[in-house]
Amino acid sequence: MIGFWDYTVILTYISLVSAVSGIFCALSSHIEYAVFFLALSGFCDMFDGKIARTKKNRTEEEKSFGIQIDSLCDMVCFGILPIMICFQIGMNHIYSMIILALYGLAGLIRLAYFNVVEEKRQNQTDDARKYYQGLPITSMAMLLPVLFVSSPLFPNQTLFMAALHILVAAVGILFITDFKFKKPTTLQIFLIVVAIAVAVLALLFVENSSWRFFHLTGR
Repeated sequence: MIGFWDYTVILTYISLVSAVSGIFCALSSHIEYAVFFLALSGFCDMFDGKIARTKKNRTEEEKSFGIQIDSLCDMVCFGILPIMICFQIGMNHIYSMIILALYGLAGLIRLAYFNVVEEKRQNQTDDARKYYQGLPITSMAMLLPVLFVSSPLFPNQTLFMAALHILVAAVGILFITDFKFKKPTTLQIFLIVVAIAVAVLALLFVENSSWRFFHLTGR
């Protein structure tokens, strides 16, 4: 079989399968499960690079393959899946679809640029990145679930949808804005993962939480 098959790419593959599962859930209007799979993909992405770097004898082909599949996977997980979720819950007007299209385009540009820069960087050093250039595309795996879980705090559907439009537009712009964003430490990543896990579990299992969400979004 073509490709590279070792432990360094397992989390990336799991992340993609999770995103595809999330797309299926979004298409069948099981939004709470789609958000869960989005968060799961984000969790996998947080640690796939750390695992890959534990293999010290990676060839240049293996490194390049890892960079490519990571970005291709990210486009599905944090580009396409959030677009599907947002469209299904109400971003289906012309202006909404323009925002979603521009969000997807910004994500694509960011990931393509990252591939070029990261391959050059890895040819020069094996050290982990200390800063992101612009907002990482994986940030949507945290921001969207948090907004959904906080949906009962919005007094009406209109305000929630306004917040969703602003979030998608702002995040898309930040994808391609040139600024330094410091990578979180392992402890910070752990705390973020715990916080998102609690939020998503609340979305899935707290009594009537899904009813409140669908009631708010008019579903």
